[in-house]
Amino acid sequence: MCKIGKFFLKLLGIFVALNAVLFVVFFFDLDGKLLFNVVEPFLKKHYDDMPRKDVIKQPYEMDKFPQYK
Repeated sequence: MCKIGKFFLKLLGIFVALNAVLFVVFFFDLDGKLLFNVVEPFLKKHYDDMPRKDVIKQPYEMDKFPQYK
């Protein structure tokens, strides 16, 4: 019975510690700060350098739709 009690106490301690860590992440908005400061600049750099087709220079005809590639 003592081993089961120790197991549940360890499990409860792990749960409390995990809950505390998740609360700190939520309270200080650490996930949003990570996305804004790390992920977003990487994505901006990647997608801003992509070559894009200029749709303004494409001729417009009423009967035909543009061919997107």
